[in-house]
Order: sequence, then structure tokens, then C-alpha cells
Amino acid sequence: MISGDVDALFERYGPSYRWFVTLAGVTGAVAMILSATIVNVAVPSVMGAYGIGQDRAQWIATAFIATMVASQLLSAWLANSLGEKLAFLVINVIFLVGTAITITAANLEILILGRVIQGFSAGAIQPMVMALIFRVFPAQRRGLAMGVYGMGIQIAPMLGPMFGGIVIDAVSWRQIFLVPVPLCLISMTLGFIFMPGKLKFGKLPHFDWSGFILLCTALLFLLSAGANGQRYGWFSDTLLLMLITGLSAATWFVILQLRSSTPLLDFSLFRNAQFASAVLVSFVFGIGNFASNYIIPIFVQEVQGFSASLAGFLLVPAGILVISGTPLFGRLVDRFPAHIMVMVGVSLFALGNYLMSGADVNTSFWTLSLFIVVARSGMALIMPSVNAAALRALTPEQLNQGSGTMNFCRQFGGSCGIASLVVFMEQRTQFHGEALTATQTAANPASRELLDQVAGIMNEAGVPAALHEPGALHYLGQVIEAQAATLGYQDGFVMITVMFVLTLIPAWILGRAKPKGPPSDKGG
Repeated sequence: MISGDVDALFERYGPSYRWFVTLAGVTGAVAMILSATIVNVAVPSVMGAYGIGQDRAQWIATAFIATMVASQLLSAWLANSLGEKLAFLVINVIFLVGTAITITAANLEILILGRVIQGFSAGAIQPMVMALIFRVFPAQRRGLAMGVYGMGIQIAPMLGPMFGGIVIDAVSWRQIFLVPVPLCLISMTLGFIFMPGKLKFGKLPHFDWSGFILLCTALLFLLSAGANGQRYGWFSDTLLLMLITGLSAATWFVILQLRSSTPLLDFSLFRNAQFASAVLVSFVFGIGNFASNYIIPIFVQEVQGFSASLAGFLLVPAGILVISGTPLFGRLVDRFPAHIMVMVGVSLFALGNYLMSGADVNTSFWTLSLFIVVARSGMALIMPSVNAAALRALTPEQLNQGSGTMNFCRQFGGSCGIASLVVFMEQRTQFHGEALTATQTAANPASRELLDQVAGIMNEAGVPAALHEPGALHYLGQVIEAQAATLGYQDGFVMITVMFVLTLIPAWILGRAKPKGPPSDKGG
């Protein structure tokens, strides 16, 4: 049965209440997830504003997602402590505080602090909304409900770069953080009216703060180690200390969770093969989703020379597809086996990124947009299918823990995806740069011809003869650097493709696995 508070709201608003509370929850989730990717298009601007490289600039995205990962586990505790309504409103207020900090940040460190606070809210709200939507819909309509929820989770990262690009070109990169604020205020108003739970304070339930601190420590040091390997050296003492600290904290966290009667992450859920397979798919989905959303706006600005707004508009056709196709995708999830839908979606996403791996400076806007549409159509199939399959495998008592674990693993995959992608691209760019430089010899006719052409142009422009050769060599160096960067980005898309091809294995297992417990069929 549905909880008493929700029963009363159903009596007041009728069956339409399902959609009212869904609108309130999804609006809040969209507002906060929008801010996850809205900064991706601003990375080049932030690099210029603070005089930093991509290894440090990526933290405005990674810090947000890493905090979002940890705060997933606080969601159920906040809902139990304050009630869903008050918790929902408090989360929105915290997000607005983080927004105020990011707008006024005087340096990168303060900007990252604001992003951490925003990420906390974005992580805490998602499991709460997901579990509530699943709970208020009957079993036969949960595929559609998860499709609507998935639409919001997917469309926000796609539209973020578009809105961010428009604001950057029209005003400045700082104002992009104001974009989600109107949605946040609308969400608070709707949440006050439609969210279940009374506005009251009481004695706070138990929470495993030691486990939570260990988890945060593990995430901080492991992600820092991965992101700073190029900077400090992969075999440096600093990096070794980071790895030892992070792995020790992670190991201690797992041990505590296995011994705890009320764990933050219930590892017993992974004994259910269907749920475990869905979580693995969700983890890799997070890697590909966030990594591709990060790399595309930067690639087209750095390689294609697109403006920030044009880079953002590149994702619009895919966003339109996801919105218009959501009802169809939701119904397909209800009618066809989840693993089939996941495998089709994974294949499409892999294909789209494989096509992107062949893009270069000559690839047109609409060709790139078509590649992204192919990939995002796959994403629209993956998320509702995985969510529905995972939650159907759980008992009603396991729903909150299960939804939190699903979201945790997806966001953890996202933080790992961006950090590993940046490191991988830096290494591949360096590799290609060294390889291309090694070919620039006097015996290379193409290079000799280029140098002669540049020298001829400089001669016609009246440049002194003594500067012809140094100027031509400098230009050649710039050409090599640009070509190496292009190849590095292309390798990044290949990396994402490979990850999704490997996901076909757990997706196939998802179809063969059977849940150990009865499916949860709560709903009105």
C-alpha cells in the first residue's frame, strides 16, 4: 500500500496526483543536473580566466559529480529525518547557496567549493525523486514513469551546454550558474504543494557518519590521484600516497558496510544477479554519459573552432529526439525484455561514439549532430530499461536502498569517466605529438613543401629573410600540436566506444538472471 500521506494527496488531487508529484520532483532534478554539464562548454573560458590547464579545469565538473556520488547515500536519511517535503525544500535551498558561491568565486578553489555544494544537492535529490515516482505508479505503468524520469535525467545534461553557450557568448561564463535558478524556484513551489510528508522536525535517525566520511575520503584521494597523474608523475611519492590513502579508506568502508546492520550501501543487494547486472550497466552508462557530455563541447571548440553557443546547439537535435521519443521508449520498456532494450541502446551509443572518433576539423555541424543523435537515441533506451529492471528485482522494503545504490553507481561511473577520459586524452595527445614530431625530417616531402609555402607567404608579406625559417618552423609546430590534439580527442571517443561494447556482457547477463525475491508491485 502507498503511505498515508500519499493516500491523502491521492484523495485530494485524484489519479492526476501521480503526474503533479512527478513534475515537482523531475523539475528539481532537472534544475540541478542541468548544472552538472552546463559548465562543460565553459571549460575553455575558465582555463583562460584562471590561467590553468584542462587537468585543473576539469575539476569544476569532476568535483560536482564526485560530491553528487557521495550525497546519493544521504538521500534516504534526509527523507527519513525531515520527511520528503522538508528534505526536498532543504536540498533546493542548499543548491541555491552553492549557486551564489559559484557566481562570486574569486579563484578556482572557491569556484570548486560552490560546485561541491551544488553537487551535494544534485546527488541527494535524485534517489528521493526516483523512489517516489516508482512508488506512486502502478506496476504496469512503471516503465513509462521511469521513462519520464529518465527523460529529465538525460535531457538536462544535453541542454546544459546549449544554455551555457548562449549565456557565455551573450554575457560571460559566470552567469551560466544562474540558468537553473528559475527551475529550482518552480520546483520548490511545486514541492511545497505536492510532496508528501509533513513539515516537522523530530529526533534524527541513526546515520553511519564514519562510513560516509570514509567514502568521501576514498573518492577525494582516488579521483585526485587519477586526475593529477600527469602533473605529479605516475610513480611519484605524492601520487603513491594518494592511492594508498584512497584505497585504504575504500577498503575500510567496505568492511564497515559488510558488518553494519544499517549500511549506507547494502552489498547484500548484489547477491541478486539481475540487480547486480543492472548496476554494472548503470555504472558504465554513467562513464559514457558524463564523459561524452564533457568531451563534445570542448572538442568542437578546441578543434572545430565553434563558438560556445554553437557548441551547445550541437546537442539540441538529440535533446529533441529524447523528449519526443520518451512516451514511445517508456512503452517499449513495458512491452519488451529489459536486456534486449539495453543491448540495443548500448549498441547505438557505441556506434554514435565510434562515428565521432572519425570527426576532425573538416566535419560539418550537421554531421556531428547526426552522430550525437545516434548515440543519444541509445541512451534513451538504456536508462528506463535499466532502472525498471533493477527495481523490479527488489522487494518493496529494498526500494530506497536499491534506488540509492543505482544512482550512486551511475554517478560514480560519471566521475570516473571524466577523470579517466581527461588523463587518457592527455597521454594520447602527448603520444601523437611525439610521433608526429619524429616524422618531421628533411626527408619528409610534405613537411618540406609546407615550410617552403609558409616561407613564400612570409616573403610576399615583406618579412625579413632571417625570420622565414624560424617562422615556418613555428607554424609547423602549431600544425603538429593541433593535429595531435585532434587525434587525442578521437582516441577519447574510441575509449568511450570500447567501454560500451564491453557493457553488452552484463546487459546479456541481465536477461539470463532471475530476481531472488518477488518483484515490487506497489502502486495505486
